[in-house]
Amino acid sequence: MARRLFTAAALVVLLGAGAAARPAAAARIKDIASVEGMRGNQLTGYGVVVGLDGTGDGQQSIFTVQSILSMLRRRGVQVTIDPRQVRVKNAAAVVVTATLPPFARSGSRVDVQISSIGDAKSLRGGTLVMTPLFGGDQQVYAVAQGGVSLGGGYSASAPGAQATSGHPTVGVITGGALVEREVPVRLGAGGLVRLSLHEADFTTASRVASVVNDFLGNGAASTRDPGTVEVRLDPDASEEQVMALVAGIETLKVQPDRRARVIVNERTGTVIMGEDVRIAPVGIAHGSLQVTVKVDLGVSQPAPFSEGQTVVVPDSSIQVKEGDVERLNLFRGGVSLRELVSGLNALGITPQDLIAVLQAIKSAGALDADLELM
Repeated sequence: MARRLFTAAALVVLLGAGAAARPAAAARIKDIASVEGMRGNQLTGYGVVVGLDGTGDGQQSIFTVQSILSMLRRRGVQVTIDPRQVRVKNAAAVVVTATLPPFARSGSRVDVQISSIGDAKSLRGGTLVMTPLFGGDQQVYAVAQGGVSLGGGYSASAPGAQATSGHPTVGVITGGALVEREVPVRLGAGGLVRLSLHEADFTTASRVASVVNDFLGNGAASTRDPGTVEVRLDPDASEEQVMALVAGIETLKVQPDRRARVIVNERTGTVIMGEDVRIAPVGIAHGSLQVTVKVDLGVSQPAPFSEGQTVVVPDSSIQVKEGDVERLNLFRGGVSLRELVSGLNALGITPQDLIAVLQAIKSAGALDADLELM
């Protein structure tokens, strides 16, 4: 009996097949490219979360004790006992990470993520002590502090039982970091603005340059490489004028040219095909071979007063059944995604079989698309 691909993967494929008959919509330049220099900067820091309800680091995390003792010394508190005798169950050492957005100004706030690096059981209810956040140049760009939110995660335990929901050793502080140092960004430096395509492509880059030239005038834009388009501006233009020009360029629409691609995830059986997927003339047949091994256990009982022993005797049987082999389907050259999906569904294949068929078509050189395995 023919089967159909009633899975989430097939739904995506079929939706793509329906869209193949319509021309793809043009995209704004701001959706397929970014202005060079407008990027975030990653920040990291080491801190301590305090105020936990006995769920902090254990005695093995000696660096947590050292951090707390160092903090107390800076506050004028001297601890004279052996650090190994200090218990800090209400504190946990954490790594603090954040992304400094472009054009962030001094006094702006950004979100931070808190991750335990010790053996703490949970960060629920904790408060992050003031933690400097460093950039790649080892300069402090922000300072984080505040109450940690786990987003619903919890961990509870009792003798012989334990319950955990979410990830209780990772939390966030919304707006928990205060920007102290700005990253200078000057658009149009030297009278040049570069557009970096999210996906490098010769055709798309050429189309972007053509559209920008139509907007600003011939010669204003040129392709430096498949991923970069350079836009020349007036060197004497003010920052306000550059902002206005970039805002106008971002709203221009371009028809991006995308590669034909088939994405396959063998773990989940997901198959996603682009609308430009084509196959060369090829014949496909799909069949199945089912082997069933059945073992029945019998008992051999000896006669009364004999010296025999009662033993278990296995009774095995093997059945080999060849499934209904579909007829050989011939796909003519250049068939569309809609025809390809319809033809494969006619063979009654499952998503896992579809993956094997696509790999075989690619090996035969008949798949005019990139096959990417996840």
